[in-house]
Amino acid sequence: MAGYFELVDGPNDGYRIALRDGEGDILAMSTTFATKQSAVRGISTLREIAGTALIKDRSHGRWTPSLERQAHHLHLFHQPAWRKHEVRSAAGRS
Repeated sequence: MAGYFELVDGPNDGYRIALRDGEGDILAMSTTFATKQSAVRGISTLREIAGTALIKDRSHGRWTPSLERQAHHLHLFHQPAWRKHEVRSAAGRS
């Protein structure tokens, strides 16, 4: 299930970035960028930090060890296709 970034019109003639899952559902929407070029740079920045970014829980609920395990579990099992291939290749060499 490959997701994708989508450039969309934003307020005041700006641009926004929609992050969509493989079925086209919106997972996240960015702030407004003044130009397409700055929106594309925003996508590049998102790509750089998304894979390694920590989770900071600022919600009203309590962060528990079970939530941390769930987040870790999701990270392990929802890797990009290129990463799954890399992991399988390394396992085959052992």
